[in-house]
Amino acid sequence: MANVSVAAEWQLLYNRYYRKPELYPMRWKHVDLARHKVAAAPFGGPVAVIRDDSKIVQLHAESALRKLRLFNSAGHPLADTVWRHPGGRLIGMSWTDDLTLVCVVQDGTIYRYDLHAQLIEPNISMGKECFEQNVADCAFWGNGIVCITEQNQLFCIPDFRNPKPVPLADPMIEEPPRCIAVIEPQYTMSGNVEVLLGVADDPVVLVVEEDGVQRLGEDLLRGPLQKMVVSRDGKWLASFTHDGRLLVTTSDLTGVIIERECESALPPEQIAWCGMDAVLLYWDDMLLMMGPDGDPVHYLYDEPIILIPECDGVRILSNTSMEFLQRVPDSTVSIFTIGSTSPAALLYDALDHFDRRSAKADENLRLIKPSLPEAVEACVDAAGHEFDASRQRTLLRAASYGQAFCSNFQRDRIQEMCKILRVLNAVRNPKIGIPLSIQQYKLLSPSVLIGRLINAHRHLLALRISEYLGMNQEVVIMHWACSKITASLSIPDATLLEILLDKLKLCKGISYAAVAAHADKNGRRKLAAMLVDHEPRSSKQVPLLLSIGEEDTALMKATESGDTDLVYLVLFHIWQKRQSLEFFGTIQARPLARDLFISYAR
Repeated sequence: MANVSVAAEWQLLYNRYYRKPELYPMRWKHVDLARHKVAAAPFGGPVAVIRDDSKIVQLHAESALRKLRLFNSAGHPLADTVWRHPGGRLIGMSWTDDLTLVCVVQDGTIYRYDLHAQLIEPNISMGKECFEQNVADCAFWGNGIVCITEQNQLFCIPDFRNPKPVPLADPMIEEPPRCIAVIEPQYTMSGNVEVLLGVADDPVVLVVEEDGVQRLGEDLLRGPLQKMVVSRDGKWLASFTHDGRLLVTTSDLTGVIIERECESALPPEQIAWCGMDAVLLYWDDMLLMMGPDGDPVHYLYDEPIILIPECDGVRILSNTSMEFLQRVPDSTVSIFTIGSTSPAALLYDALDHFDRRSAKADENLRLIKPSLPEAVEACVDAAGHEFDASRQRTLLRAASYGQAFCSNFQRDRIQEMCKILRVLNAVRNPKIGIPLSIQQYKLLSPSVLIGRLINAHRHLLALRISEYLGMNQEVVIMHWACSKITASLSIPDATLLEILLDKLKLCKGISYAAVAAHADKNGRRKLAAMLVDHEPRSSKQVPLLLSIGEEDTALMKATESGDTDLVYLVLFHIWQKRQSLEFFGTIQARPLARDLFISYAR
């Protein structure tokens, strides 16, 4: 039966099952992760790849020009650009929360790219000291960065939306730190970032903030730390010690949760949290998963991999595939564990007997009659956690089969799950390549997902999803219209106007003025004037007409609206721009404007 093969792929870590399904075979060509710097965004986000010039590499039929290349999670190319930045070697790159790619070079300049590999102006500087001393290393979090210079001074930008570099306290160290990690501002007492440094030859962790340095773990550590990583919620620190142990402590280094020997004294290349239950350590051919108890799980790889932590697991990127390592959800375990007799497993089994027209289906249902609602719920929940569409379908069929015999189960639970899965399956399509799990989707939220789709210019899918989920479609249509104007420089105004109006009318109450303003900013004044004409709200229409130099039309629209404030706005605007005689000629023809001006002049 199917159940056996499902559970056969699981690994047991002490008393919990883990699974590692392949999400995609990678569609890219000639990408060897060993020869590249890589940055992959969480929530199934994009992957940026650039040749690593700090390694001596053979050029395999590729140009000597370095290219920054962007791919989706399935390895479909999104965009690329030639890397032409002075300022020394690339120290680090990472994606921010809003999917801007941030690249830091040696002299402390930060270059930012959007999803289409377009450079976002202006460049940001980490400041004079970073420029003079050179940046040696850096660490990123959601929307910020901290850099350490070759003279071991620390500087951070807490938020790229307001990119002011802030100096942190001097850690007073001679040698560069062995490892660096950050506790994000949202998880610290002060609300500022805390930087953890593992110091050479010193059994402590230095915690550096703006106003001071603390030494932590003096009673607890027996030697320096080689690698460390903070958990998602900022509470735990997983580290690799100088003598080859995995050490998991509270992030203030007061209590030890796990202390275990690893199979190598060499520090791992990467270390990452897998959800909140296990830690992954990666050496060049072995991935080790360790939990608080039981034997570690080994996964062997004959090619390099990159670990991409997610809220509920870790995505594993290699040259050929994208996998997702996660703890098997409880509902899935209850249905598919070999020999399971839980109500959900018997319900799933009953569907199989029903499909084969066996009387055993009825027998199974009778056995679980009292706990049928929870069996149905488990099947719905397990369907939500599946990436395989045919398994989703079977689990949902089992749920609706059970629901038919169950009077007190919320009817819309199954429909709701079908809705979520349709959205997830649509964005997981390799061409879109956003392999969200249901937990990631709930944490990210549908509106942020829509935002990501429109930024990637997937407007049609974004529109269909927002329509399907009953969300406001204005955001999608506005973004599409503005992108269309920017991209259609060769299309004549009248033709482009038709194309735009055709879509803008799909959304009641959409702001034509905002689209017109975008057209004006792109140097298409005539198109802007035509668009403004369709704006029903005079309060938005009139100021825009003035800003694009259509004073007479503005006066006409203002007087037609009968709004005296708008008429005055236009009058004073024209009064400043035109000669007196011409001005009086203009208002003479409009009684309302004339009377208002006379009463003002009195």
